[in-house]
Amino acid sequence: MFVDAHQHFWKWSKGWFSRPEQVLSRDYMPKDFEEILQKYGVDNTIVVQTTPIVAETDFLLELAEKVSFIGGVVGWLDLESTDFQYELERYSRNAHFVGIRPMLESLPEDDWILRPRVVESLSLIAQTGLAFEFLTFTRQLPHVLNILDRIPRLRAAIDHLSKPEIRTGKMQPWQDLMREVALRPNVCCKLSGMVTEAGYGHWTREQLRPYADHVLEYFGADRVMFGSDWPVCLLAASYEEVVAAAQDFVTSKLGTAAVAPVFGDNAARFYRLESVRASV
Repeated sequence: MFVDAHQHFWKWSKGWFSRPEQVLSRDYMPKDFEEILQKYGVDNTIVVQTTPIVAETDFLLELAEKVSFIGGVVGWLDLESTDFQYELERYSRNAHFVGIRPMLESLPEDDWILRPRVVESLSLIAQTGLAFEFLTFTRQLPHVLNILDRIPRLRAAIDHLSKPEIRTGKMQPWQDLMREVALRPNVCCKLSGMVTEAGYGHWTREQLRPYADHVLEYFGADRVMFGSDWPVCLLAASYEEVVAAAQDFVTSKLGTAAVAPVFGDNAARFYRLESVRASV
């Protein structure tokens, strides 16, 4: 089984995803992924939100109803809304709604995740068993650790290795903080998003390897999930290059036996894809 645990679809005309780069300034829909699907034998993907509005989440869930390879949707809900409990209950009834992601990296307050109403919402998410995804930079990881300790039942994933400063080669304090995050058994890490953090068109595998090695060592073969971050990855690399680099990192650090869990089994378990299939 091959599960791409992190990719996106969007309609540019909706204005939900606003990036200036030409390669991203167009629609990306399931038909655009079909060649990749066939070439690499991708069984399922997890489609992740790009914009903090519910309308985009609804759009992605509508796609999931029609497109068989979409295993689940990680959407956005307003964690500060007084209606959050109602919204969570409503969306949880949709089998394709497998997780929630706020846009933490772009919020002005690094400790936003610790706001009282947000903490209440995270406790509710933990009770449902839905996944929660942290889109963060290194500077926000201390607050991630705080909330993980306050809500230890929260099933969480760290997107894009928490975006370390690959471009400059800086390892600390990211290295120590991610080691601490890995001590929390309910947390996974996505092996994704590295090429765009390294520099568009100027990255090398050896530049990425120390960061990949670190998460593979401390999260292990059972808590790392491959994600392409397609089509955002196209800013720096093709799908083929992203897959090849990740396979290299996994096999060289953990051996060939780790490829199956990292490239499929872990994501299927984390997002409970078997239960999704059983309900549709």
